[in-house]
Amino acid sequence: MTDITAAMVKELRESTGAGMLDCKKALVETNGNMDEAVDWLRKKGLASAAKKASRIAAEGLVSVYVEGNKGAVVEVNSETDFVAKNEIFQEYVADAAIVALKSAGEVCDMKTFHCPKCGKTFEERLTDMIAKIGENMSLRRAAMIEVSEGVVAPYIHSASAPNIGKIGVLVALESKADKAKLAELGKHIAMHVAASAPLFLNIAGVDPAAVAHEKSIFAEQAKASGKPENIIEKMVEGRIRKYYEEVVLEEQAYIMDPDKKVKDVIAETAKELGADIKLTGFVRFKLGEGLQKKEEDFAAEVASQLGK
Repeated sequence: MTDITAAMVKELRESTGAGMLDCKKALVETNGNMDEAVDWLRKKGLASAAKKASRIAAEGLVSVYVEGNKGAVVEVNSETDFVAKNEIFQEYVADAAIVALKSAGEVCDMKTFHCPKCGKTFEERLTDMIAKIGENMSLRRAAMIEVSEGVVAPYIHSASAPNIGKIGVLVALESKADKAKLAELGKHIAMHVAASAPLFLNIAGVDPAAVAHEKSIFAEQAKASGKPENIIEKMVEGRIRKYYEEVVLEEQAYIMDPDKKVKDVIAETAKELGADIKLTGFVRFKLGEGLQKKEEDFAAEVASQLGK
């Protein structure tokens, strides 16, 4: 049997919101399989979230840059928030977004990009900055989106400098409509994305395997209620609709007018401007998502409570 460690219990607890002892039991029942343990908790009604919560831990900054019909977003990590406030670091992050646009969002190409400011590659510039500031840093990720006609609208949340902050969003709108009006709509949708963190653009883009997985979870929950099979089927359909409203951008309730869905707002604006508007893509980078900071004291606390 897999040894269930305090770190495993802590990870499951953070991703589900379930109690510590319930998390340990779930891991024991699933022989330490984290994904199966999440499902076990959800089937028992002990997990509050439909998906794992990202562990925000790394420091650094996110930056966006738009030029013409293209936009790029990039994340550069540092060890401490103190370095993120350093002007040299901030300049590098801002330049990284520009380089990301020129490199189609490919980090490998960004690293070999010749930087005219210093006459070195962008990776060598990072190495020099690490040596000068005395803290480890990394060019973690980048992405680029574009439209053939329309706008790519940027938004930075918790900005510490122009186009630099903790959350960076890009929204792509294809349309022949007035660009100023499109840009305004795009910015509002980007603000919505920053707040609501959708996973998919539209229903068609949802992974069928993810839908099937959710259905199996909902079916187990419905069966536990003792309802007839035909009622269970309707309950599952209703939960899937709710799932779409939680994770699909077009189906989400618009933060500026919760009585409308995002797709309704786009349709209304298209009618107002007299031109079709198609939401073709979005990118959302939140600083540190998926990374975990060392928290020895809390891990020790968990271990002591579990008697490890």
